[in-house]
Amino acid sequence: MADTDMPTGRTMGAVSARESAADRRRRRESFLRALNEARQVRDRVRPRLTRAARMREAILLRTFR
Repeated sequence: MADTDMPTGRTMGAVSARESAADRRRRRESFLRALNEARQVRDRVRPRLTRAARMREAILLRTFR
């Protein structure tokens, strides 16, 4: 019953939860963008390893069809 005494506390918690969710999405988007960029740089720097990884993935996918 104590939580019904303070309805403003509950709404403030909901607002901060929404803000933290937005912050989380923003951080996740930034992280995924950086990860994608790092993969692209790695692919440009070491094309042989990238080609070998693509071949391994293709073989793996063909194996389980």
